[in-house]
Amino acid sequence: MNRIIKIISVVAITCLTLTGCGQQETVAKAEASVQQSFQWKMVTSWPKNFPGLGVAPEKFATLVNEMSAGRLKVQVYGAGELVPGFEVFDAVSQGTVQMGHSGSYYWKGKIPASPIFGAIPFGMTVTELNAWLHYGGGLELWQELYKPFGIIPMAGGNTGAQFAGWFKKEINSMEDLKGLKMRIPGLGGEVLKRAGAIPVTLTGGEIFSSLQSGAIDATEWVGPYNDLAFGFYQAAEYYYSSIWHEPGTGLEFLINEKAYKELPSDLQKIVEVAARAVNEDTLDEYNARNNNALQTLINKHKVQMRTMPAPVMAGLKAITDEVIAEQVAADPNFAKVWQSYSEFMASIRTYHDSTLKPYFEAR
Repeated sequence: MNRIIKIISVVAITCLTLTGCGQQETVAKAEASVQQSFQWKMVTSWPKNFPGLGVAPEKFATLVNEMSAGRLKVQVYGAGELVPGFEVFDAVSQGTVQMGHSGSYYWKGKIPASPIFGAIPFGMTVTELNAWLHYGGGLELWQELYKPFGIIPMAGGNTGAQFAGWFKKEINSMEDLKGLKMRIPGLGGEVLKRAGAIPVTLTGGEIFSSLQSGAIDATEWVGPYNDLAFGFYQAAEYYYSSIWHEPGTGLEFLINEKAYKELPSDLQKIVEVAARAVNEDTLDEYNARNNNALQTLINKHKVQMRTMPAPVMAGLKAITDEVIAEQVAADPNFAKVWQSYSEFMASIRTYHDSTLKPYFEAR
């Protein structure tokens, strides 16, 4: 392949010295573009090939390789193989690697508005979030926010609504949250902190041992499909299904802007289309796998399912409103993104309340 590229380059240079070689020069450049190949590295925040989360980047790499006929190959690395799970953003920004796969709420310390593109407590569902991103201006705001870091973000999958999590004790009131050490990132963690809990940020691979040892008292992760794979039922007795902190959790592909611009236009489009395909496929997988996993947890492992009492949900919602109001007042970018997000949510909620909500109740 390199020999072909060198030959084409020699032909192009020779043509430049000859009269009337403009057409040949154009053809040579086009051929060189078609023959050029690229090798990318993608780091993730998940264990290698972990169901759902870890499989999504692998599917992306396969699609890109097949659609480009091998001209763009992406090697995927799990959390800790090249960089720690929480250093994915920096690795892509600095150009250490060309891509990353993670969750935007992990970068709250760098970009206060970043969690909005992943999950907001009591916010939009997965279908609503995807609609806002791709047809409501959300993606453009996301790209604007990441541009100073030299990163192009794209939606990279969605787990759907996430369960409230695993607890070593029952939660019967807001008082039970005080002093609770819980693994939970993003704005959900801030809400629990205001409720008196102690939020802890851990990568997926650290959760089970921390729960088992007592370093944490509770954890949220994703839902039955992933929670079963990690075996959390062996370390915590109560599983709360109540949806509040992540009603439709969007994942992200992070692409180094310089590396992306070095690609020919057709490979750029392949990256875009592959990301969009994986975004939908990941949600399909979670919808298909979660129910079976839940039945396994209940019937085989005798997990005790619980729901948060209404006063607890109301208390968390009230604190969420306070936290968001403070974020809006403190950060202009958060305020800008939140205005777009909240206006879209209000509009689509009206539509869904008059269509899907009564349908779900009727069936």
